[in-house]
Amino acid sequence: MVFQVLYINKLLNLLKPMKKKNLLLVAMSTICTATFAQDLQLHYDFGRNLYSDNQSTRPKVTLTYENFSADKWGSWYYFVDVDFSRKFTESAYTEVSREFNIGKNGFAAHIEYDGGLSSRGGSFQQSALIGGAWNGHNSDFSTTYSVQLMYKRIFKSYSYTSAYHSLQLTGVWSTNFCDNALTFSGFIDFWRTEKANHHGQMTFLTEPQLWYNLNTHKEGLNLSIGTECEISNNFIYNTTDDQSFFINPTLALKWHF
Repeated sequence: MVFQVLYINKLLNLLKPMKKKNLLLVAMSTICTATFAQDLQLHYDFGRNLYSDNQSTRPKVTLTYENFSADKWGSWYYFVDVDFSRKFTESAYTEVSREFNIGKNGFAAHIEYDGGLSSRGGSFQQSALIGGAWNGHNSDFSTTYSVQLMYKRIFKSYSYTSAYHSLQLTGVWSTNFCDNALTFSGFIDFWRTEKANHHGQMTFLTEPQLWYNLNTHKEGLNLSIGTECEISNNFIYNTTDDQSFFINPTLALKWHF
């Protein structure tokens, strides 16, 4: 889903592929298969190579830590993206969410906080979200999904930013196939943002991932090799030209704990 938005937030989004929600799908819906899961991902980002003019400062390496835990009331989920340059830790961005189950039909109340820090611009513009989620799966849990509709409040961070109301629609999915050798997962977010002149615009961000799971060859080798592709519109702040649509692929490793 989530998260982010006015001038400082968009500028800092040049620095990272942000927003991982895929572990949430592996163990959501009060998931019977696990009450605790975590993974560590290392991404090499090609965005700077593809858009050398308007993404020249985009870091090439991002380390992501994800954590999911479930209890009798619902679940906790968070991730942290840490971006690196050759000499510095450039930024750290996090999303933390809590869900409270509503009955046994997959519905849940969803509360979320998004924010972070950057060496280039101080901090990301913070936001808070509250709303509902519907979580589901197929009979053997090889496919899971979630749909979330949330009110979003973007907070004022600097003198040239402003606080405003928004609405966000998020979809998250994960499916295993080829005898669990491959996993296709990801999320898509739609939400309203504001330009520097306070005019509204629709923004979307999606990050599909495809993983090849080596534990299908050797038990206990919880390593996956794959790729993530960040696709966005009106998400990355660009002062070079009028381009608003970007595709930023990565090569990645993931270890499940």
